[in-house]
Amino acid sequence: MKQRKFPSGKAVVHGRQPPRFRQFLFALIAVALTVIACLGLAEIVLRFLPVQSGLRTQPVNAENPVFHFTPERDVTFSRGWNFDLVNRRRVNNAGWVNDQHYRQQDETPLLAVIGDSYIEALMVPYDKTLYGRLARSLAGRLRVYSFGASGAALSQYLIWAGHAVREYGANGVVINVVGNDFDESHISYNKGPGLWVYAPGSDGNLHLRLIEYRPAWLGSIVYDSSLVRYLFFNLQFGSTWRQIRSFFFGSPALAAPRYAGNTAVDADPGRVGASLAAMDAMFRDLPAIIGLPPDRVLFTLDGFRYPDAVAGGMTGTYFDLMRRAFRSKAESLGYEVIDLDPHFFKHYAV
Repeated sequence: MKQRKFPSGKAVVHGRQPPRFRQFLFALIAVALTVIACLGLAEIVLRFLPVQSGLRTQPVNAENPVFHFTPERDVTFSRGWNFDLVNRRRVNNAGWVNDQHYRQQDETPLLAVIGDSYIEALMVPYDKTLYGRLARSLAGRLRVYSFGASGAALSQYLIWAGHAVREYGANGVVINVVGNDFDESHISYNKGPGLWVYAPGSDGNLHLRLIEYRPAWLGSIVYDSSLVRYLFFNLQFGSTWRQIRSFFFGSPALAAPRYAGNTAVDADPGRVGASLAAMDAMFRDLPAIIGLPPDRVLFTLDGFRYPDAVAGGMTGTYFDLMRRAFRSKAESLGYEVIDLDPHFFKHYAV
């Protein structure tokens, strides 16, 4: 390089300096490659750890109206950053979380157990589940098949119960009812993809309506990546983000509600009215959809479970009102209801 002196005595070097844009680009590439390398390493490490698998829901539409999971899969359940409560389960040939192979042609009478996540029971070993225990105790006398998934409600239970009777010849049905089954049977409170809910029709009455489910391409990325599943299933990224928003913005709508019986305690007239209407519609449709007499349909009714919870003032809460109304309606129509609270209270009595 040549130097040229000016009267000031300073020398200027003639040559091209790297443009700032190029320096920025190189730095950006270096950062991106570092991030990609870290993410790749995390993906590799997590593939050797019990990250929650998730349950892959099959498309649900007019041609395939019954919600179920992708069949013949081994799945892993865990929760939290440290993989607490690890459990291995099996999605069977029919697409349900159950170790048994479901048979349509079998002379052994069948008892179908219907419900939401309590029956899905992904975090419970098969032999410890309600249906696993029943299958073991009734072996040789009855088959016991389960039909359950998280997010379902009374309206969806009808569909599964009818499916169990039509496709597998179920002779009896047990339906487990929990606190959020009432309002979430109404479209105003539940628009879960793949589920049947009650919605107002042109005649002003509630009728079952299917909210179709079509798997998105993004879903395959979530299920195929251990890192993404760890973020969304184990770390509950979506829930954490809502909590962060609530903390910073303090919106009452985002604040965590008080719960009783696995549902918010709020018993505002609109919610109660919609719940009662959906419940009445369910009992109206039950005989035609399930096709079994009342003495072949049993409801188990969840409760507050802990004596201290009731002593703390659960009377008048949403769940208290709904469980009383449900039991009264069911028994007036000839259905048996087992209230689980006396059993829970006895178990948890000090």
